[in-house]
Amino acid sequence: MASSIETGGAWSTMEDVSLCEAWLQICHCPVTGNEINFFHMWKKIHAEFCQKIPESPRTEMALSSRWKLLNKEMGKWRDALAKAMNLYKSGENRTNELIQAQMWFGATGGGKKSFTHHECWEVVKYCKRFIIIPTGPDVVLNETPLRDSTTSDSPLDSPMSEDSPIQKEPRPIGRKAAKAKKAGNSSNHNSKFLEEIARQNAIIIEMEQKHQDMEVAIQAECAQEKEYLHKKDIEKTDRETMAMDTSHMSPETKQYWKLERRDVMRRRLFQDDGPSNTDWLNDQNH
Repeated sequence: MASSIETGGAWSTMEDVSLCEAWLQICHCPVTGNEINFFHMWKKIHAEFCQKIPESPRTEMALSSRWKLLNKEMGKWRDALAKAMNLYKSGENRTNELIQAQMWFGATGGGKKSFTHHECWEVVKYCKRFIIIPTGPDVVLNETPLRDSTTSDSPLDSPMSEDSPIQKEPRPIGRKAAKAKKAGNSSNHNSKFLEEIARQNAIIIEMEQKHQDMEVAIQAECAQEKEYLHKKDIEKTDRETMAMDTSHMSPETKQYWKLERRDVMRRRLFQDDGPSNTDWLNDQNH
């Protein structure tokens, strides 16, 4: 069995993008794109890929397998974007649309909760296979839908046993009933979707709040640490001031250090007992 080094290991973003560019260039060539067969297609894609990433260990089979995965995920992303566009409301920013698309992508199953191949999508999003075609609202005539893709009242869609007698075609439901049925389905769908959006928004808000609380806690801890270090510096300076040997100094210098010591004592006494305990120091100044 080949090792991960021999087969190239995990795919990088640059490799994925190069594969998409090679696939687009070969399969959408205006001269040979529609006539090339499967075998020659991947030989050409592999050659183009190796020009972009020389000495790559990826084989034609590896490229084909990787493209199968990318093609599937980008197809799901195209459908998710189309659904999000249909629910897009004017006045909202594009971030909301992308959040809705990610929700649709995760809801389709397949294991992945979010789409991550955005660089690859930028390469292929304008080719015919991945162009987004939003679906508009159902066409109606006299308040009755002309087409309903999810339900059908045709008897041809209801299987019957071979020995059952031919049944009379059921009477079509009236316009009001059809309108109420459509409104009920639409309301239920919108309700579930709005509930999911609310749940996702609540998760995002909770995560942002936790992040803000963590930042506030870190800032408070930093402020306490800074205050503690500042206090230690002052205490060190005070000790040096009180221990200063002034015996060899001039009278002016001695007076300076005397005043410095008095300031230290005043500050210490003020911290311990309040301003009333410093009155005797003030009296000595007069």
